[in-house]
Amino acid sequence: MILSLLRHGIAVKRVSSGDEDDSERSLTAKGERRMRRSAEGLLALGLTYDLILSSPYLRARQTADIVAQIFKTPEGVQLSDTLTPAGSPRQLLAALHADYRERQDILLVGHEPYLSRLISTLLTGGPNLSVVMKRGGLCTLEVETLRFGRCASLVSLLTPSQLRRLR
Repeated sequence: MILSLLRHGIAVKRVSSGDEDDSERSLTAKGERRMRRSAEGLLALGLTYDLILSSPYLRARQTADIVAQIFKTPEGVQLSDTLTPAGSPRQLLAALHADYRERQDILLVGHEPYLSRLISTLLTGGPNLSVVMKRGGLCTLEVETLRFGRCASLVSLLTPSQLRRLR
C-alpha cells in the first residue's frame, strides 16, 4: 500500500480573540491557487489515489477537493473525524485496516502536528522523529502491513514549492 499524507494549504489566520471556530477556517485565495498548482504537480508525478480521506475541517476539505478535482477522482473525498487535530491515529489506522484494506493508493489530508506524529509513528514506532510538514507538503510512505507502529518506509517528503515546480 502507498500511503500519502498531505497537509492542508494556506488558511486564513486564527483570530486572537478565540471566538472563531477553528474547524471553519478556509483556505486563502493564495492557498487555493498554490494548492491547485501543487495538485497538478502530484498528477505530473504519476501518482494515483483510489481513496482520498480528509479531515472534516474546512481548510482540509477544500485541499482534498482540489486534489480530487485535478485527479478527476470518481468517488470524491471521504471525511474522517480521526484526521482532525484532536483525532486518534490509532482509530484512523484501525478504520483504514477494517474499511479500506483493498485500497492500494490512499491520500490522507490533515493537519499539523498530527500528520508528522503519524509519519514518525509509522516510520519509527514512536512520535519523536522530527518531521516538518509545510502547508501543502506531501509525505509518501510505502506500507507492507498497516498497523499502529513501525510498518512503513519513506518514499518521499516534498515541500509545496517542489510540487508546484513539477507541473
